[in-house]
Amino acid sequence: MGPNLYVLGGSLFDTRSYPIERPSPTSSVFRFNFVDFLWEKLCPMISPRGSFACVALPDLGQIIVAGGGSRHTWFGAAGSRISSVERYDVGKDEWVAIDGLPRYRAGCAGFLSGNREEKEFWVVGGYGESRTISGIFPVDEYYKDAVVMDLEKNGCGKWREVGDMWGVAGRGRLGKIVVVEEEAEAEGLGVNQGRPVVFMLDGDEIFRYDMASNSWQKESSVPRKAPYNSSFGFVVLDGELHVMTPVQGGDLMETRRSRQQKRGGTLLAQIYHPKMKTWRSVVTEPPFYYPLDFKTAIMCSIQL
Repeated sequence: MGPNLYVLGGSLFDTRSYPIERPSPTSSVFRFNFVDFLWEKLCPMISPRGSFACVALPDLGQIIVAGGGSRHTWFGAAGSRISSVERYDVGKDEWVAIDGLPRYRAGCAGFLSGNREEKEFWVVGGYGESRTISGIFPVDEYYKDAVVMDLEKNGCGKWREVGDMWGVAGRGRLGKIVVVEEEAEAEGLGVNQGRPVVFMLDGDEIFRYDMASNSWQKESSVPRKAPYNSSFGFVVLDGELHVMTPVQGGDLMETRRSRQQKRGGTLLAQIYHPKMKTWRSVVTEPPFYYPLDFKTAIMCSIQL
């Protein structure tokens, strides 16, 4: 929002906790200003949370968070889930509780839809209830639906439920989500009325969400698969979808520079253009001393 990057919540590990490796969610909020190049600690959220849905409302100077919880490293279903929703006022530096989700929901994604007069906050996928296998091992029950808040001028509203997005034979677990928000880009993709274009990366396949039919439609496949036991990073920039993964030096033709600079390894960006339906790729050296783990890394694009 503006020249700032907001970092909200998440989970931290305490070796004194029980069971071992169970993370504790945090309510901490930080802001990085790209003009002053400084971090600032802000008012914490009312409820600690990680793996939650979030949207920014720049016109109102607000941020809304919904759901979330914490997740056990070994047994995901052993973590926590919440349904609370909060609104942050940037000018006042304060959080206010608003109408909660219809049910507990963590591991969900959020995006904004609509125009300046009418906006909707979509919370998609995630998990809530859990079940046990053989009465011993807890596993998550993933949601196949979404809930939508029709936002009023003050950033509040009521929730309504959207039905199953996957169908009986479809997948039930939400992949990584990116949204093409710019209205010009959306019009170029055949979408009107300010509706965003929502894409999901599931494994090495990209899906597009069709609001009219409330379903995910296959869009394309990533040309180069991720290495075994690895994961893709997924982010949108200038209307293009960037699928990123670390690669080993032997996987690509090494240049003299890549042999000399080993710090964070080599990063392969496969870039998909939704309007042209084409792929291109870029190989780069990230400025980090350790390889990126896209299973846990959070990615976003920033317009300065």
